Amino acid sequence: MRPLIVVGLLVASISASFGASAAAYRWVDPVSGRTVISDTPPPRLTREVSKTSDPSSNPEGYSYGARKAAENFPVTLYTLAECLAECTQAREQLNRRGVPFTEKILQSEDDRAVLKALVGDVFVPSLKVGRQHLRGFEASAYDNLLDLAGYPKTALPGSKPSGGLPPSGKEERR
Repeated sequence: MRPLIVVGLLVASISASFGASAAAYRWVDPVSGRTVISDTPPPRLTREVSKTSDPSSNPEGYSYGARKAAENFPVTLYTLAECLAECTQAREQLNRRGVPFTEKILQSEDDRAVLKALVGDVFVPSLKVGRQHLRGFEASAYDNLLDLAGYPKTALPGSKPSGGLPPSGKEERR
């Protein structure tokens, strides 16, 4: 029984030492043009190499799936300052799912023209995921579009909200 405990502690300490000293290198392969992420250094003549000491570090708190989906299908939420209940619900739905998104609060005529070209008129909230878009807020429609884009169903514990205005302490009730 005692040798098993010693072996277990030895394995745990070795795992911890490898995890603590892990490094990740990121560079663009000059031949294929693909981004390479590896725990071994790149070829000597490779330019623009970035190195992180902890490849699993994620200061934003987003899951790998959310970061990968955001690369392929970025999310933009269009709102107006006067839009309270539905825009708040849309923002909260995205944050509940751990979706990194940009919120465009329409302030100028140019902003409104962009939204009008996207959805046909100035209607908020509107959501753009990759090339797809939705007018208004309907949780199931948001979920369907986000599922198709590969976003996670829930945020990682402790993740920080993305986009939007800071909470005001007041909530509008319908």
